[in-house]
Amino acid sequence: MAYVITQACCNDASCVASCPVNCIHPTPDEPQFATTEQLYIEPDTCIDCGACVDACPVAAIFPDDQLSGPDARYAQINANYYDRHPMWEGWAPLAPKEAKRVDLGTLRVAIVGAGPAACYAADELLAHSDVEVEVFEKLPTPWGLVRAGVAPDHPGTKVITDAFEWTAGKDGFRFHLGVEVGTDLTHRELLDHHHAVIYAVGAPHDRSLGIDGEDLPGSHAATEFVGWYNGHPDHAHHDFDLSGERAVIVGNGNVALDVARILTMNPDELARTDIADHALDALRRSNIREVVLLGRRGAAQAAYSTPEFLALGDLDGVDVVIDPAELDADPSCAGEPDPQAAFKVQLAREYSSRATTPGNKRIVFRYLASPTAAHGPGRLESLTVVRNDLVAGPNGTPAARPTGDTETLPAGLLLRSIGYRGRPVPGVPFDERRGVVPNDHGRVLDGPGGAVIDGVYVTGWIKRGPSGVIGTNKACARETVTRLLDDFQNERLVRTVVDRAALAALLDRRVPGHLDGRGWRAIDAAERARGAAAGRPRVKFTAVDEMLAAARVRHRLPLFTR
Repeated sequence: MAYVITQACCNDASCVASCPVNCIHPTPDEPQFATTEQLYIEPDTCIDCGACVDACPVAAIFPDDQLSGPDARYAQINANYYDRHPMWEGWAPLAPKEAKRVDLGTLRVAIVGAGPAACYAADELLAHSDVEVEVFEKLPTPWGLVRAGVAPDHPGTKVITDAFEWTAGKDGFRFHLGVEVGTDLTHRELLDHHHAVIYAVGAPHDRSLGIDGEDLPGSHAATEFVGWYNGHPDHAHHDFDLSGERAVIVGNGNVALDVARILTMNPDELARTDIADHALDALRRSNIREVVLLGRRGAAQAAYSTPEFLALGDLDGVDVVIDPAELDADPSCAGEPDPQAAFKVQLAREYSSRATTPGNKRIVFRYLASPTAAHGPGRLESLTVVRNDLVAGPNGTPAARPTGDTETLPAGLLLRSIGYRGRPVPGVPFDERRGVVPNDHGRVLDGPGGAVIDGVYVTGWIKRGPSGVIGTNKACARETVTRLLDDFQNERLVRTVVDRAALAALLDRRVPGHLDGRGWRAIDAAERARGAAAGRPRVKFTAVDEMLAAARVRHRLPLFTR
């Protein structure tokens, strides 16, 4: 028997370090880690010890003889990875990593943001002695995209917050929630109170299509829709017209697939999740019967991950529709040498051969197709879509080229999901072209290719761009923190800073209603209590004033005080 990693894999590589025979790859030190969809266990090397099962933060690892239904395919998916990357190529036991000594007094670090990148950075810092970590988040709630981005029908992914809670419970950790850096505190003030500042603010802005009619009512960013159904306070008030029968999503990454699922799933299934109440009510009234996903390139280059694409085939009452003629006309679908891409093509062909069921909703994949204009006299009514060819791009990868062959596609809702970019942080350099803070392996530079700014660091999407999944941020954070600790040991950060008590006094004056960890736990307890009454994991508060009120009402609960 061997163990197998399945769809819920978060890529944080906790399992890699636990494996005594180094049979889980790619590791964060291997080049494939940057692009992998998940981690894989080599079946012939696995010794059935179960150490990886205990280490996995999202319960994604199972014995191969316990896999059933769609998960059964993951045994072959794991084995396929090693057809391309055999174990004997570069195999070596993992060397234990020693904790760095911080022997120059207490190191104080501010982390801006409270999502996965921030939490992994805090965990890496607090593994070392004499470190104080202050985490600043503009919302009264932490966890970033795990709370406000992960689809509500993926509760297993959200279990990663248990590990984050453990980090937040360490003695050196402090939350400052409801505090916006750049408004309530300046970058300079953070440096006055800390030896180093790590920005882990993500990439919150969506990319635009750049087509005529993109701003018509009925056309939105997918980020707004995701925030709306997840109850993010910045998006809970948005209104999406679901009265039409067709929605179009431009893009075919995992976020696009999340949105397509939410639009077509049975609302009774969603009612068992933590989806926002206002979104659940709207989806119960929705008339949408078909969701079309437009991908500018072919099935082999689709941005979605294999696990997410595979899982679509098991939605009750939903057909996945692909025209086999589109696959036959796509040269990249023939003889694809990359096993990962080849498996995507194989799945696409399987879907294209399935019979549809009368009365089912439909998720339709259109490859080699791009919108060129949106139309409507007062709101969105249709799109012009152009057919693309694949040509060799500048770096040799296939690129889309419009052919001039167009069609009109009626639609009442358009959601663009073509990527994200960071936004400038007040007081910190920004690379407008890439949409990130310029940096060298996490050390912030004074411009692209410029000099290092001592004491300022980045991690997560604001560092590397919008790539990877939740767990990818762990290796990213480790790289940044390693350099921060090296700089501290080399006395580049040694200076006098204001202590924790002075920071608390400043925040009490500037932001009297800000919350600490105890306030968050009061909100968490209230949401879980609301959920228990409805048979759900939680019922979220979707307005900041509701969150603050819950924190005040329940603040006397015997919760830890950090």
